[in-house]
Amino acid sequence: MSKEIMSQAGQRTDAMLKRNGLSITDSRKKILQLFLEQTGALAHGDIERKAAEKFDRVTVYRTLQTFVDKGIIHTIPTADNSIRYALCKDECSEGHHHDHHVHFVCTTCHITYCLDDVVTPELKLPKGYTPDHIEVVAEGTCKNCK
Repeated sequence: MSKEIMSQAGQRTDAMLKRNGLSITDSRKKILQLFLEQTGALAHGDIERKAAEKFDRVTVYRTLQTFVDKGIIHTIPTADNSIRYALCKDECSEGHHHDHHVHFVCTTCHITYCLDDVVTPELKLPKGYTPDHIEVVAEGTCKNCK
């Protein structure tokens, strides 16, 4: 990666952290950069492996939790009860995630994609039930593996 591209990436991560009222630390910059470079979601283990040369497990966990709390990333449940993380769109903010889209898990390459154009369907629940959050996860073969 050229110095100019690296500088632009660093400016983007710095701006995102500042916009969300976070101090700029090496761990936050590195982990945020991982999300900016990905097309799919990341598992905690993936992030640990890619950031392991500098940051311990607790730092990674705390950084991810801070990013979720601030609306920078959102969580995606998986069939094996683990969690993946994906970058939020600009509409998300602290305490207010607007990730009402379908997540797609490819059973071939195991990448989890946010399908932003596929909106979570409205559920008509029985009287007296009020959902706080609805998650839809579809599994199958992604366009890259077909």
